[in-house]
Amino acid sequence: MIGRLSGILLEKTPPQVLIDVNGVGYECEVPMSTFYNLPAIGERVVLLTQFIVREDAQLLYGFGSDQERITFRQLLKVNGIGAKSALSILSGLSVDDLVQAVALQEVALLTRVPGIGKKTAERLLLELKDKFSIDGIALGASSQGKSASGDVLNALIALGYNEREALAAVKQLPADVVVADGIKLALKSLSKS
Repeated sequence: MIGRLSGILLEKTPPQVLIDVNGVGYECEVPMSTFYNLPAIGERVVLLTQFIVREDAQLLYGFGSDQERITFRQLLKVNGIGAKSALSILSGLSVDDLVQAVALQEVALLTRVPGIGKKTAERLLLELKDKFSIDGIALGASSQGKSASGDVLNALIALGYNEREALAAVKQLPADVVVADGIKLALKSLSKS
């Protein structure tokens, strides 16, 4: 199995890249989030990879972060989601947005991704519900900042704000905010709008 590529970036044509690793060129498909962060052609690049073998093809997918690769692997476990759909989801949503969509069960956010209909989005949310959580532990994110955001989000919803308003207010909070200060800042932000 190929788990990582480190070499010179020879070509980049969305969503595919070609990387020269000691004289061997590897074609690799990447999500757009990774594609936008690639260095210039001719420079050194490192990608974490997922190698998929099918009857008719051997495919290599590359990711700029471990979170993206873990999320890709989780998406592949969902019934009806293949590698192309998983890549499309990661190209249309950041990992954090996907985790929050799953935590809040937001079908509308997932249906904006090309190729994902309402039924597929509902299946995704149902099957990923236990895999992802608002605190991001499943993806290895720092639990303190994320859980504070989750607590602030839950507090705003309990105060009667809808999920969309609450989520917008929480996204504006600093990463290291404590719950009490986060609630005050979020309420101040919501009162202005």
